[in-house]
Amino acid sequence: MIDGYTRTCGLIGNPVEHTLSPVIHNMLAGMLSHNLVYVPFSVEEGKLEDAVKGAFALNLLGLNITVPYKSQVIPYLSGIDDLAEKIGAVNTLVRNSEGFMGYNTDMPGLYRAMCSEGIEIKGQDVILLGAGGAARAVAFLCASKGVNKVYLLNRSLEKACIVAEEVNRKAGRECIYPKALAEYKHLPEKSFLAIQATSVGLYPEIEKAVIEDEDFYRRIHTGYDLIYKPADTKFMQLVRKQGGRAFHGLKMLLYQGVIAYELWNDVSVSEEAALQVYEMLKEKMEIKESL
Repeated sequence: MIDGYTRTCGLIGNPVEHTLSPVIHNMLAGMLSHNLVYVPFSVEEGKLEDAVKGAFALNLLGLNITVPYKSQVIPYLSGIDDLAEKIGAVNTLVRNSEGFMGYNTDMPGLYRAMCSEGIEIKGQDVILLGAGGAARAVAFLCASKGVNKVYLLNRSLEKACIVAEEVNRKAGRECIYPKALAEYKHLPEKSFLAIQATSVGLYPEIEKAVIEDEDFYRRIHTGYDLIYKPADTKFMQLVRKQGGRAFHGLKMLLYQGVIAYELWNDVSVSEEAALQVYEMLKEKMEIKESL
């Protein structure tokens, strides 16, 4: 029941109408008997500073930040943690006495999702598709978790080089190797973990993959697509066709939300509780268990 003691958390972005985050947080609040509600807030361009200040004035407990504000929000925060600073993007705000502290739970969420699926990162050779904000963050994750090598493939080699140079410098070791997308045929003959971090495959381009040559997928033992809608992307289909395991990004969405909830409430959410929420997310997405 909502009363004078109810704490509010929410999501700031534009658009926010189709977000699944309220499913995660309101279900967790119910399961853990927390007097908390989670609400999406659509914030117009140019109103972000007002929104953050207003949220603090209204005593909001915490916020998630989504596109297009993950980097734009940083100047309006009381501080950001080391990971968020390295990535240059914030998706979770935690209230403190001066304002909001910024965190990035996307990458810890991806790591927790991969661990949940039994995917090992340490010591792996990785193909990373894309050099945008999501791919840049994944490159930092890989570097911090002890991958062997990451081959960063992108249409623009220049952009791939910029990301690789920055991540290698901040990681203090040479582990990200930039390549033009067309160079995929010249990768070493070995078996890779591949992470798909482009928007190719999102609706309405559901029949497309960033690389469609079936021979490329022969060398992928595990494919992880950050996209979760559709739940079975062309990338995933091509990985499975060549005998590899394929995963969509819904568990990443789940765990980035779980970690945010833990930060706001200073609690630890059990794996059992997280997986109950995951079943509800799959139901909302109408995802079949076979995928």
